[in-house]
Amino acid sequence: MDKKGILKEVRFDAAGLVLAIAQQHDTGEVLMAAWMNADALTETIETGRVCYWSRSRGKLWRKGETSGQAQALKELRIDCDGDSILLLVDQTGVACHTGRRACFFRAVRDGKLVTIAEVEVDPKELYGG
Repeated sequence: MDKKGILKEVRFDAAGLVLAIAQQHDTGEVLMAAWMNADALTETIETGRVCYWSRSRGKLWRKGETSGQAQALKELRIDCDGDSILLLVDQTGVACHTGRRACFFRAVRDGKLVTIAEVEVDPKELYGG
């Protein structure tokens, strides 16, 4: 199946986006969730470097372009309905803009929201400022 065939299998929403979940390929750790449009998905397939659509910036966001914390694509999976994508990646460094390994660093435990992962890298080191 070629790129066009793959894109036909994806059900983009009314805004032209599809949910993408990034998971570390060898450990199964869920790293982050983001959005992709057709251009981001195509670039990811073509280059093997994960690219997302930044809703806040209104442009393509190549993971790691400013922080160096890139994601190399190992495998791309499309769910049964075609409305979400699973990206099995090899994450360089941390995935979260807060400087944590993964974006899912808070959990509800005993009815309270608690932090379960500490900052590994100061975000100022990743993004300047």
